[in-house]
Amino acid sequence: MNETAMDSKTFMDTGLPLFAGLPHKIADLSPESVRFGRKELDLALVEMPGLVALREEYAGLKPLQGAKIMGSLHMTIQTAALIETLVQLGAEVRWVSCNIFSTQDHAAAAAVAGPDGSAQTPRGVPVFAWKGETLSEYWWCTLQALVWPDGSGPNLILDDGGDATLVVHMGCEYEQSGEIPAVETADSQELGVILSLLHQVRAARGDRFWHGLASTIRGVSEETTTGVHRLYERVENGTLLFPAINVNDSVTKSKFDNVYGCRHSLVDAIMRATDVLIAGKRALVCGFGDVGKGSVQSLRGQSARVAVTEVDPICALQACMLGIDVVTIDDVVEDFDIFVTTTGNKSIIGVRHMRRMKHNAIVCNIGHFDNEIDMGDLEKLVAAGEVDKIQIKPQVHEYHFKTTTHGPEGRGHSILVLAEGRLVNLGCATGHPSFVMSASFTNQVMAQMELHKNAESYGKTVTVLPKHLDEKVARLHLGKFGAKLTTLTEEQARYIGVPVDGPYKSDLYRY
Repeated sequence: MNETAMDSKTFMDTGLPLFAGLPHKIADLSPESVRFGRKELDLALVEMPGLVALREEYAGLKPLQGAKIMGSLHMTIQTAALIETLVQLGAEVRWVSCNIFSTQDHAAAAAVAGPDGSAQTPRGVPVFAWKGETLSEYWWCTLQALVWPDGSGPNLILDDGGDATLVVHMGCEYEQSGEIPAVETADSQELGVILSLLHQVRAARGDRFWHGLASTIRGVSEETTTGVHRLYERVENGTLLFPAINVNDSVTKSKFDNVYGCRHSLVDAIMRATDVLIAGKRALVCGFGDVGKGSVQSLRGQSARVAVTEVDPICALQACMLGIDVVTIDDVVEDFDIFVTTTGNKSIIGVRHMRRMKHNAIVCNIGHFDNEIDMGDLEKLVAAGEVDKIQIKPQVHEYHFKTTTHGPEGRGHSILVLAEGRLVNLGCATGHPSFVMSASFTNQVMAQMELHKNAESYGKTVTVLPKHLDEKVARLHLGKFGAKLTTLTEEQARYIGVPVDGPYKSDLYRY
């Protein structure tokens, strides 16, 4: 079979050619969807002063001219504002969502149409994303966003969770070793899909495709904890192919997104999904890092009775100092009404816990991926006929355990799983509010500009943006609140050993 024929072979169950060459693939490019997305985008920009300030600061300068940015990040209204900021600064952009449930279809429509286009004559960016993708569709979308119409690839990646970075590295590693593992060896459904993609790409494009793609990538900026962890692992193993900027650990990202964003969006998602009264319910938050702290604040704000689980003694002590019980899930699982995972780790809530939960306990994740809750093992019970899976509405499912005896009338109990274990605030609601994402995305734009200008000077390392840029992001947002900063005198600055204009804290300072 020749290359053209292999390119047109459909990928798994998608019905879509492997290398489709499509200008975009979204759910709805109707005038109504474009209008809705554009109006929400206009409203969001009022709440995104950081991105607006960067557009004004670099107006006409095009600091990203020549940048070819592949973005893998939730395709929301706020992301559309990020995309159009990158384009205004000179970048050429292609985009994919980083989660099968997080796309807001009207946001995708607005991004494809562009600020100067329409549904009939789109002039925006190529987007490959829609809400409710299958895993095979998701990885197909990632491949489409990585490959430009002329067959070239990006020179920068903007990643969230590291999936785009992951597939490039895996592709290169298997080209180097000469052998791609068999799909049957995969220990998860998602890995099986990735291996299927790599096998089919090799059949279509040979055994140097990924090396060619990676050779032009100058760097990546990574949005979130799990993706950053993957990058640091590659640095330790000596396998990182290009420089990376860790956006997640900028204070104006980690605090705004992880704490204040979750404080807003967790209960928003639970209430939209279930309409349950949270007040008085017992809620267990697994993890008390930044995401856990925001989640606890969210639930306490609705007068839930909250406890946490922790492995880190410092985080656990912080919880105790706030009057929050620190427990283990095994000890208390029968007593709680709501369970929220926030850790970024795997196998936090297993089937053994779900079997013991109260009837109609709510289970959700606001950490990352879908493996904080062992959805794979739960689905195995569904396949075996031991558990019934009942869709209440999209992204809200009842799992009915047939053989337990603590449900109604001594029969089997049920639990409610939100967003199939994936990010509940994006699957069941609209994610973090625009102001929060302005802080995160201002960091992303500055990271992309830094990589575009200086990537080669970093080497194959992971770097956090310098403190003065972190403070700049904060400054850009203070005007929205009418805040006025105090200015140090020269004498005061000398006394504490900092410049008058900052930065004001050492890199070791804990905010």
